[in-house]
Amino acid sequence: MREEIKSKLGFAIIIIFINLITIIEGSIHEYSNDKFIPQANAFFFHGGSEGLYASKLPDHSNSSSSTETSYKGKSFIRFESVIFKRTKESADKQNGMQQLTSAVEAIIVEVKDRERIGGGYLKTNAICCNKTLASERQCKIGEVIIHRNPDNPDWPKRMKIFFEANDEEAKMDLQSVEISSTGMYYLYFMYCDPTLTGTTISGRTVWKNPDGYLPGKMTPLMTFYGFMSLAYLVLGLGWLLRFVQFWKDVIQLHYHITTLIALGMLEMAFWYFDYSNLNSTGVRPMGVTMWAVTFTAVKKTLSRLLLLVVSMGYGVVKPTLGAITSKVLLYGSVYFLASEALELYEHLGNINDFSGKTKLVLVLPVVFLDTCSILWIFSALSNTLEKLQMRRSVAKLELYRKFTNSLAIFVVLSIAWIGYELYFNATDPLSELWRIAWIIPAFWATLAYSLLVVICILWAPSRNPTRYAYLEDGGDDLDEEGISLTTSVVKAGGDMTSKLERKDRKGSSTTDLVFLGIRDDIEEDKRE
Repeated sequence: MREEIKSKLGFAIIIIFINLITIIEGSIHEYSNDKFIPQANAFFFHGGSEGLYASKLPDHSNSSSSTETSYKGKSFIRFESVIFKRTKESADKQNGMQQLTSAVEAIIVEVKDRERIGGGYLKTNAICCNKTLASERQCKIGEVIIHRNPDNPDWPKRMKIFFEANDEEAKMDLQSVEISSTGMYYLYFMYCDPTLTGTTISGRTVWKNPDGYLPGKMTPLMTFYGFMSLAYLVLGLGWLLRFVQFWKDVIQLHYHITTLIALGMLEMAFWYFDYSNLNSTGVRPMGVTMWAVTFTAVKKTLSRLLLLVVSMGYGVVKPTLGAITSKVLLYGSVYFLASEALELYEHLGNINDFSGKTKLVLVLPVVFLDTCSILWIFSALSNTLEKLQMRRSVAKLELYRKFTNSLAIFVVLSIAWIGYELYFNATDPLSELWRIAWIIPAFWATLAYSLLVVICILWAPSRNPTRYAYLEDGGDDLDEEGISLTTSVVKAGGDMTSKLERKDRKGSSTTDLVFLGIRDDIEEDKRE
């Protein structure tokens, strides 16, 4: 059995990468004195990218002229307080008598039309028009080369912002670009004039879908979290009924499972309200998001601790964890802090500032702790199975075999999904499949829920707690067989006197066996 479990250990370690996949985007992209990056003969800044659904038909039933009504059912990208600032040296080089000097271009392009930006269709690597191309009347010198879509001549969308005379700043007018076609849209700010080197951008852009400000790839998740909240509620009600029905036979492990169900319910509910508020206002509510992140970190921590203590046989093979309790609590505390820091930065930090180095610093501790937990769980599970085999605890051994098989199935599913996820990300670097990207985080949430359901089924309270509960008198194995034996004798008939006599004749030998069993268990616990 030990070899079988260890053979699965290498595969199980891959599960630690599930925390590295999901990055949450916001509907408002902030710019704070960000610099442009040189590319070919141009300078560009990536202003954001999101999946947007096409605007719906306007609702004529309401004749109100308010701003909110005018935006209802519309999908757009709005530019708010976008300011470009060039260096003083660059401004001094301009002719003060000239009204309009250098220009910055804001370009919105759908991902499927990305090849229409630059000179690719002209078989040149240039992004900005040069004298050669201008002489061939292919473009205008000093502009970004754009090959218009014949089916939609206005796209890709170009907006020019000019610097005036010697001014160091150029402000973009408040304007919105309506989206009439569903797709993944990219926003770039570009300039071709090399004298503008050192120019920075400040301000923000607001991206809105027809039904709210939630980004397109996140929209299905709001509905998913609503359904998951109901799923946890149903599980909680079923568990509560079972808990109340057999409350006299409840063990400490059942309280841990109850806590985990409650945390899952609260986690899904808070994420639903967080997404709902973001969809309505375009701004994440700090308080709700903080609670959602905290419940997620707590639930992830307790889930790992539950798997760990169950694998150790807590409440089944041993009444307490003994000296190892402090190590388990220490691991839980460290994991919670690492997970909370990562979740906070992912969900509350500015996505544009989420650099690779910062992410790596926050992810590495979580990866290391997850690796340790997987090694620990499988090692403890192997020891528990061996101990149950030596004690010939048939009912408990069967219980743990079912638990082991369930874990093996979840490991296989995780490996298969990780493979699909890696393939998905590798073949879709530009997020063209954004409309189905939500299934990746949804799968992991569903998998965690399913594993909790399996644990609830295996360790459900019942009239016969001896099938999973540890008995303090040390004769739990004999009692399991005794219950079955006594029931059979009663059903078979016979007078009470003969049964008592048979029991008395066995009393001496049975007492010796129990006494020896207690001594063996005490010695083994001391060694642990």
